[in-house]
Parts: sequence; C-alpha cells; structure tokens
Amino acid sequence: MGYYDQHYPPNPHRKKNKPWLVPVLLGIVIGILLVVVAMPALIKSDIMPGNEATQQGNNLDVKHGNPHGSDLNQTINVDVSTQITDVVEKVTPAVVGVINIQKSGDFWQQENGDSEAGTGSGVIYKKEDGTAYVVTNHHVVEGATSLEVVLSNDTHLDAELIGSDLFSDLAVLRMDGSDVKQVMELGSSDSIKVGEPAIAIGNPLGMMFSSSVTQGVISGTQRTIPQDFNQDGRADWQAEVIQTDAAINPGNSGGALININGQLIGINSMKINQAAVEGIGFAIPIDSAIPIIEELEATGEVTRPYLGVEIYSLDEVPQAEWKNTLHLPKNVEGGVYVWSVEPISPADKAGLKRLDVITEIDGNPVMNMIDLRKVLYQEKKIGDEVTIKYYRDGKQNEAKLTLGTQ
Repeated sequence: MGYYDQHYPPNPHRKKNKPWLVPVLLGIVIGILLVVVAMPALIKSDIMPGNEATQQGNNLDVKHGNPHGSDLNQTINVDVSTQITDVVEKVTPAVVGVINIQKSGDFWQQENGDSEAGTGSGVIYKKEDGTAYVVTNHHVVEGATSLEVVLSNDTHLDAELIGSDLFSDLAVLRMDGSDVKQVMELGSSDSIKVGEPAIAIGNPLGMMFSSSVTQGVISGTQRTIPQDFNQDGRADWQAEVIQTDAAINPGNSGGALININGQLIGINSMKINQAAVEGIGFAIPIDSAIPIIEELEATGEVTRPYLGVEIYSLDEVPQAEWKNTLHLPKNVEGGVYVWSVEPISPADKAGLKRLDVITEIDGNPVMNMIDLRKVLYQEKKIGDEVTIKYYRDGKQNEAKLTLGTQ
C-alpha cells in the first residue's frame, strides 16, 4: 500500500514560516501577465519568430519563420489526391457503358420484342475516320442481338460488334465517333509493379452508378486463373490477369484499370465472389490484350496455334513433388506440366503424356504458362513445326510437332 505525506510523523527540523515565499509568487504572477500581454504584439511585429500553420484543403501548410515562403513549402504541399482527381476527370469520358439487348421471351415487354439483358463497361481506345472503337469483355456482349453504348454524358449510341473472343474475354465494338471527345491513352502492363496505385473506372450494378471510381493498388502481376467454360469441372483455359484490390463489382466488367498517369493498363474482367474473400479483383493486362484487340478489329476473330494439352505452371506444384512425383533433376528451375492430352491432337501425335514437364519450345525457355503463350501466340502461327523439350521420369526428351488450329 502506498503512503501519503500525512502518514509520516512530523519533522522536528521543518520551519513553520517561509518569509521568501510571497515575493517569489508575486514575481511569477507579474511575469505571466507580461507574457500574455506582450507576446502577440511581438509576434505581429516580427520581432520574435513565430510558427504559423494554415489549413489548405486536406494539406497542412507549415511555415517555419519564413514570411516569403520557400521551395520547402511547395514540396510539402504536393497533394496526391489532387493528381488522382485530375487524372480521373480527364479519362472518365473515355469509359462508357455497354448495354446488351436480346430478344425477349415475352413479346409484350417491349414493342419490338427486345429487352435489356445486362450492362457492363467499355473503354474507347481509338477514334479513326469518324469511327470510334470500344474494347469490352466477351461476357458483356455474349448473346446480344444488338448493343448500345452510353457515353459519360448519357448520350446513347448504337454499336456494332466487330468480334469477340471467349478465351481472352475480350470484344471490340465500333460506333459513330461524332460525339466522342476523349480516347483512352494506352499504357504498359509489363512495367507495372506490385504496390503501385491502381484506379478502376466503370459502371457497377448498371448505369445508375455510371463512371464510378475505386482506388487501390496492384496486388499481383502475371497471375493465372483457371477458366471452366463448359462447367465440366475441368479447366479449359488459364487466364493471365493483373490482381488488384480496387473494387471491381458486377457492371465494372470491361471498364478501365488505369495507373496514376491516367494510362490504360488493364481491362477489368472478374473478381473472386466468395463471402470470405474481399479485395481480390482481376483485369486483363493491356499488353496481352492489344494483339487480340488488333486481330479482332482486323478479322473479327482470334485464331491460335494449338497443342492439345491441358497444362499448368510448375510453380503451382510444391517443390517436394518436383522430385517425388515428377522426378525432375535439381537444375530444372521452372516449366509447365501436362495434366491431360487430347486424343488425335498435335501433342498426342508427338507422344506427349500426362505429367510430362515442358521446359523449352524452339530454344525459348518456358518457365510458366505466360512464357508458353508468348512463344505460341506471339512468335508462332498455325502450321509451324516446333521442337519441344520436356522431362519424363527425370530424363530430358525432344518431340517435334506441327501446330494445329484451336
């Protein structure tokens, strides 16, 4: 238990009178009065240096004894939020709504028997000879009998579907460009870094929330997400995506993912829709999208060289399985493993089998799915003969095959 002063016995040496106490107290009171009265006048007359803090918007402009300002103040006043609002204001007119109109099952719903089946977003990426071009998602326009584009100023325009691609989930539309004032500047997705700012613009939940903006960061690059198109429980495709925590909701599909400079780095495509998951959205990298967009614009479809295998990146397999199941030697650092081979496909004819690990195509190292696609889809064409190096039971083998049509 603690003790207070009154619990101790009296000190016989303590003096009862303090004649010096009154002058000291009087001096303190006078000093306080002088400070209170004189200090504001001294500061106002610049006789004494003072500190001034002025609130400007969301910034605290702190000036330390410099009545004329300085470069330091300008540095402190940099406002990232202002940069973001400027960028968003500039690029938003290039982000549009896309309305999917389909034949209605009930003729009486509308006079012409058509009804709105769904809405999404799109990006105006080019304007040429009076025609504007929009990129969106394949799943946004799938099944449409007609399409309508809604500009940011609520102007509605009829649009024509040039072509779409199931595997990349991309589609290209064209429309009259007379009312189009802004085209999105294309950036590069190959140079983005994890942690850098990312801004998503689109129309979540329909045109009611058109031109909505969400901000986050790049959460991951070069992700691959399995896609099961026919719902048979087996992956038909591995989608290459950018991961972001910027909110991407239904209706955002086909919208823009931009960097801090307002450049398009991805086409918003999907999110993981689970109750336990938050902040995991995906966008198609613009560097992967551009060749597909150009091919759709030119021919209306995308044709790809075809191996005839279901494959996955080796980095999805625990390192212990590399040795125990795949029997890979220590010098193998990456590759793709074959999960299944389609009968009578080029891979089947060349003798490839389940659990073979492909590490090289025509001298190009294949470390993962992305490397494989770059070789097949950017450097090769249908009918090319290629040499594949692969490992089976720990031994390296070679196979030659002719690429088919998917």
